[in-house]
Amino acid sequence: MNGSYTSWQKKIMYKKINWFLHVELRGFLLGLRTRYLNSVWGMNISHSARISLKAKLDFRNPKGIHIGDGSYLAFGSVILTHDMCRNIHKSVTIGKNCFIGANSILMPGVILGDSVIVGSGSVVTKSFTGNVIIAGNPAIIVKSGIKTRTLGILI
Repeated sequence: MNGSYTSWQKKIMYKKINWFLHVELRGFLLGLRTRYLNSVWGMNISHSARISLKAKLDFRNPKGIHIGDGSYLAFGSVILTHDMCRNIHKSVTIGKNCFIGANSILMPGVILGDSVIVGSGSVVTKSFTGNVIIAGNPAIIVKSGIKTRTLGILI
């Protein structure tokens, strides 16, 4: 083969490189971000939680953000721990194995139990116990009695 590659070998190589960049490198960067948020800002985020690089976390009350093991925040999701209009500073707690959908908003004082799935674009204004799917504005229970595994994936 004198050091040259065939077209199918090049395709396989490109796929491996893309996989590495997408999975391994991205996972490493997300882990670094979590460590940064915990150590510099004082947030309480589990090392196994995954937060999209485009998720927005409230830095006015950073110590009020608590995210459990295996939870996932999708792109555009917002966690607010303060409300300037009402002069409120309350913690937001997300349990284990939760999924917070894209462009959803969690308001100050919300507590989500374990295995909660928040639908995309939802506005969560009150707390919910575990094992439910919530959606809407304001969010309501759509389905209860669910079970999830890591990253809020339904079982």
